[in-house]
Amino acid sequence: MRHILLLTISLTAATTAATAQTAATTYRATERKVNDLVHTRLDLRFDYAKRYAYGKEWVTLKPHSYATDSLRLDAKGMDIKAVNLVQNNETKPLKYAYNQRKLLIQLGRLVPAGEAYTVYIEYTAKPDELDIKGSAAIGGAKGLYFINPDSAVAGKPVQIWTQGETESNSAWFPTIDKPNQKTTSEISLTVPAKYVTLSNGALVSQTPAGPGLRTDTWKMDQPHAPYLFMLAVGSFRKTTETWRGKEVSYYLEPQYAGQTQAIFGKTPRMLEFFSARLGVVYPWNKYAQVVVRDYVSGAMENTTASLFGPHAQGSAREVADWDYTLVEREVAHELFHHWFGDYVTAESWSNLTVNESFANFSEVLWAEHEYGPDAGAAQAYRSLRNYLGNPANHSQQLARYQYADKEDLFDAVSYQKGGSILNMLRTYLGEEVFFSGLKTYLTQNAFGTGEPPQLRLALEQASGQDLNWFFNQWYYRAGHPVVSIDYAYDAGRQEQTVTIKQTQPGTPFQLPIAVDVYVSGKPQRHQIMMRQATETFRFPAASKPELVNVDADKVLLWQKTDNKPLTEYAAQLRLAPRYLDRREALAAAQSQLKTPSSEPVARQLLTAGLTDASPVLRQFAIEALDLQNAALRKAAAPVLARLAATDASAQVRAAALLALGSVQDKQYAPLFTKALAHSSYRVQGAALRGLLPLQPAQALARAKAFEADNKGGLTVALVQVYGKAGSAAEWPLMRSKYDAAEPNSQFDMLAGLGDMMGRLDDPTVLTEGITRIKDLTVRYKPYIDASRLIGLLRQIEQQQAKRPHSTLVARQVTAAVAEIEAAK
Repeated sequence: MRHILLLTISLTAATTAATAQTAATTYRATERKVNDLVHTRLDLRFDYAKRYAYGKEWVTLKPHSYATDSLRLDAKGMDIKAVNLVQNNETKPLKYAYNQRKLLIQLGRLVPAGEAYTVYIEYTAKPDELDIKGSAAIGGAKGLYFINPDSAVAGKPVQIWTQGETESNSAWFPTIDKPNQKTTSEISLTVPAKYVTLSNGALVSQTPAGPGLRTDTWKMDQPHAPYLFMLAVGSFRKTTETWRGKEVSYYLEPQYAGQTQAIFGKTPRMLEFFSARLGVVYPWNKYAQVVVRDYVSGAMENTTASLFGPHAQGSAREVADWDYTLVEREVAHELFHHWFGDYVTAESWSNLTVNESFANFSEVLWAEHEYGPDAGAAQAYRSLRNYLGNPANHSQQLARYQYADKEDLFDAVSYQKGGSILNMLRTYLGEEVFFSGLKTYLTQNAFGTGEPPQLRLALEQASGQDLNWFFNQWYYRAGHPVVSIDYAYDAGRQEQTVTIKQTQPGTPFQLPIAVDVYVSGKPQRHQIMMRQATETFRFPAASKPELVNVDADKVLLWQKTDNKPLTEYAAQLRLAPRYLDRREALAAAQSQLKTPSSEPVARQLLTAGLTDASPVLRQFAIEALDLQNAALRKAAAPVLARLAATDASAQVRAAALLALGSVQDKQYAPLFTKALAHSSYRVQGAALRGLLPLQPAQALARAKAFEADNKGGLTVALVQVYGKAGSAAEWPLMRSKYDAAEPNSQFDMLAGLGDMMGRLDDPTVLTEGITRIKDLTVRYKPYIDASRLIGLLRQIEQQQAKRPHSTLVARQVTAAVAEIEAAK
């Protein structure tokens, strides 16, 4: 699953502190297997008005190791109508007890281990009546979702879809809802004939089912975990192609079907690439991807049928504005799960890393393959920063056997830290050995379950090395190395020394480190192993090196303070080949730009970064500029103007336009005006924002012209223009755009809302605006600088102090601030 981390999010249990602490120290054992699921057959009909599912189930099981006379199933919030034993085409009623969460069935006899038996259950699922709440990662837990079932929202499609992870599918069919169970399946869906259906496996039949109805039956002959069961029903437009004779299909709303190839068209090549790299051909009989409305997370790897939220469909202009991180990365992530998560499933939620860390790692693999080493390294660095950016992550182990709630595991440790660890291990073992080990792991555990020890043993088999040291410190220990690096050159000994000191608490990490020593522009590679808290390493060097590059492969998961002068960072930008080498040099330049002795070199580095081969680094260099620095502005402005007009990357163009806009120089007004005709919403938005302080009336007129067609960055720009130059007449549009936006865009819009409320004496605008700022701040308080938004509220209060509604504003701001401060 790819959940959305809008900001660096650490998940917390929704319990009291004392209860959470107790729960977090409880060992979470893998669920004992009393009965094994074998086959699950479902027959489902839907009541759109009541939001019910009427189900019939035939579930076949076998006692696992010991004879048993009972069966315990997860079944949340259902009405149970009948429970029968099916034997020789006859049914026999069984005694059962049901507490709205668990269904305990008495089998009537002692069934020997390994003997199959089938139980029939008739039930009504009522997901909207469940009192179960979701989490920060997965926003709902009711399993089955009816979207606009009464068509009350004009223009919004009517849909049904499911979300099973972690244990929510038992809200729409009784099962043993644990990841260590595997079952084949057959799902029949009776739906209005106008709708398209999708489920796991192959569509084996479609038959009329009465006036206006049709029954579709989907059959899955390979076993998969209950949380990976899915269904989707709606007015989807299906597009089909094939890969190695297998169906590859895409389901989108009809108005977006023209963008199918732009959104999902790389899927067959991903299937080929991952199959070849892993040495295990995609193991399932088909692969489908469907986009639905109101989805409760990012995307989900349901077996053979991944489900995506609405962010994964858009118009041609929207899709053209997407960068790798939005959808393409997600497509790779969910597909890779079909090996790591679906084919071999985490034995328990404690072992989620063998699912999610691999899916995160695949995002790097695909970027590297499709766009080159810089793109792969850029994605790896995003993951690393996401993990490092929140100190709450640093106290959690990757393999986590104590936790308050399983939902807590869907965090930047299981995803981004785990993916970074795999990338590090790949470099340490080498490509061939690493992927040989993954092939062994997948082959040995095919259609079964896995955990870190099995991964370790497979990699040990491939490498011939004992890897306990690696797994002990990275999988079973929290945190990471925090290091400082110092350098000295001894001309007499012709020797370069590097001293590395680990300062994090606890036992030092064992770190394999590549060090490149550059003399006369050429690197000499040295492989070292750090085992102590502080170690000094010595390398021969005939003259003082221009650069000593520690962690030359740039894969170590650590926080470092690298004590080398900016002149050596300049050499690093010039000589070292990797993405992160150059990024580090640009970041060092940014940090030292206001130091007089370093300013000339810093300026040169940042200016050089504007023409880097990586669009990500060009954008980073643009955003690192301080254009209040006259010398830097003089050197950078011509390059920025060229980037704003001609760069192939819309992201870089937009960043350059925003940078030039900050200068507020009228010479750039024609550039901004021309950029308003660009096809990219992002570029148009940046141009409109640049034009605003120079020609506010023109900016307002152009904003009004864009009202019929705006998305993303252009929508944010509209709100900002109306905030600065609009009137109360524009408030309804601003409000509707804000309300419809994703949270990140809402934060970008706050400045525009604040400007409007500071300028206008309108009680409706003030009340609605203050409420929105307060609500957003409260919702995301753990992850943002709430004091900044409190400052925005106080600024509005001050601006309104001498106006007729000052008392109302003061009262509302005081109440809003109090609510923000009280929020956890």
